[in-house]
This record gives sequence, C-alpha cells and structure tokens, in this order.
Amino acid sequence: MRRSGERTAVVRAAGLGVSQPLVSQHLRVLRTSRLVTAHRRSREVEYSLTDEHIAHIVLDAIRHACED
Repeated sequence: MRRSGERTAVVRAAGLGVSQPLVSQHLRVLRTSRLVTAHRRSREVEYSLTDEHIAHIVLDAIRHACED
C-alpha cells in the first residue's frame, strides 16, 4: 500500500522543474535530518515526510513569506 504523499526523486524533480540529482541531494540532507523517510520499491526509492507536523511547519513558513 502506498502512503499519501510518497514520491520518487524523479517525480519530485519533474514537479519542481529542477534536475533529479539536485532533488536527490536535497532529499539526502532531509533524510539525514530525519524530516523525510525513504522506502525502497523495487529499483526506485520513494520519499515521504516522517511526520505530518513537518508539512504544517513548511506551509506556515511559506504563508508567512508570502505576507505583505
């Protein structure tokens, strides 16, 4: 069963419009920081947030940055 929000680095790169190696480097830092977890699916690795609270923190930061 697939967790909500899980995506591979390739899918994330395409959605962000940046290179896959760049996304992989960032995901490695996030894994080291325990902000995302990785799950191997045959030849691919899918990443997801370790905790939904992280999503709320990121969304709050984005909203704050967009305030006038």
